[in-house]
Amino acid sequence: MKRPLRPEELLLWSKVTATIRPAASHALPAAPPVPVEPPTKPESAQAKVKAVTGMPTAPPALPKGYVPPPRPSPRPIEPGRMRRLTREREDLGPRLDLHGLNQDEARTRLIAFLRRAHDDGWRAAMVITGKGSRGDGVLRRYAPEWLAAPELRDVVAGVAEAHRRHGGAGALYVALKRRVRE
Repeated sequence: MKRPLRPEELLLWSKVTATIRPAASHALPAAPPVPVEPPTKPESAQAKVKAVTGMPTAPPALPKGYVPPPRPSPRPIEPGRMRRLTREREDLGPRLDLHGLNQDEARTRLIAFLRRAHDDGWRAAMVITGKGSRGDGVLRRYAPEWLAAPELRDVVAGVAEAHRRHGGAGALYVALKRRVRE
């Protein structure tokens, strides 16, 4: 809360404001008067429904510089299981090498490979993506997104970067879920 001005401050302020004159060069032109429209009757509920069910409208345009939210990454492998995989106390299972494949081929093979490994009862698999020529490989970047895709949610339990002796940043451990007994 501001305190009220003391009498000597009020006197000083009135002297300062008495000397102020508007600058002629910076004066804004008066705005033209805006015509006031008479109020209209509110729309009836039936008119609102007609407006909604009429012609479909286009989705709103995305603002410039819009960045879509990041895709969900696959869950990490539990620490105990990760330790067993890196020390090879749990079988790593089948391996898939994606070297030399383009994105479409690699994604198709990855999905088929993991479904087959899951159906065969494997609990883990290794996917070798390679690091790419400059360490920014396309398959290395997209494989975790593919593993988090809806078509593999019922198969993949977790994903982690492989230990150095198994390929390090160029390979992934994929933990598979238990098969549902029928």
